[in-house]
Amino acid sequence: MKLIRLGALVVVLNAAHVSTLSADEGAAVKGDAPQRNEQELQFEKKMSGAVLVGHFTTSGEKPGEKLKEERYTIRKVAKVAGKENVWRFFVRIQYGELDLTVPMNLEVYWAAKTPVITLTDLTIPALGTFSARVLVYESQYAGTWQHGEVGGHLFGHIERKKKPEAETNDSN
Repeated sequence: MKLIRLGALVVVLNAAHVSTLSADEGAAVKGDAPQRNEQELQFEKKMSGAVLVGHFTTSGEKPGEKLKEERYTIRKVAKVAGKENVWRFFVRIQYGELDLTVPMNLEVYWAAKTPVITLTDLTIPALGTFSARVLVYESQYAGTWQHGEVGGHLFGHIERKKKPEAETNDSN
């Protein structure tokens, strides 16, 4: 069950593609500012410094089981220059004794004015293969996640951090 929970944590961002960043990819976020339209600027503003607070389910569990809580801190979100639908999320992952910020490249598509974060059959070493679809609407998020034969739903609300966390060099 811990592996499933950790998998849900990684996926939720919510639908996370953990990437190995090269110097060029880092420069794409830092220096060459990509063109963004108004809805993309609003998405970046809404998600940078946000905390996703909610619950997830696991398919096949008995109805009425207690919902499992989730909480994800997103330090920063920025569109990656030169990649039309790719956004870099700097996500703080806290699970057990683990506490680190991880840069994740995620594909974001738009259903009219609603951003949908997607991940399809991504293999994350030591964790497995994940897929997810998570939509963000106003101050809420909802979606589905899959880890091999196990999957479920996730949902919650988006909070703004009261005080910004100290930014690290890798998150600028």
